[in-house]
Amino acid sequence: FQVKSENKKTIWNTEEVPEGSEFDDTWDPREKPEYEISFKQHVGTEDVFFGMTGKDPSTACCEDIVIKIKLPETKYSDITLDIQDKVLDLRTPKKKLLLHLPYPVNSKEGRARFLSEEEILEVTLRVSRKLDFMNFS
Repeated sequence: FQVKSENKKTIWNTEEVPEGSEFDDTWDPREKPEYEISFKQHVGTEDVFFGMTGKDPSTACCEDIVIKIKLPETKYSDITLDIQDKVLDLRTPKKKLLLHLPYPVNSKEGRARFLSEEEILEVTLRVSRKLDFMNFS
């Protein structure tokens, strides 16, 4: 096995390093917050009554990933959030979450809102899929 590289001194290609590994910091003492991942899909009457589009409740038919992160004793201004195609990186003064996402997402079309009464950050990300027989858009 030989790695082909433009620079003979490199021992791996950048494609071999998983996305998000640059954020891993095993020495960071901040605790990991509780979080919940759920999936959301848009369903119309043609799906509910007629089953015309062939959608089912599986994650293969979902368009969005919704991540709810519990952040007690945190202010909105203290939250730093970075989203890439396969990684969510959240940092606060007391908490740190590096989450490898189950599906690639469109990092430019996400939205986040902080529910201050519940102390929860809700992040909604659009799943980026190739077109197939289930996903037409």
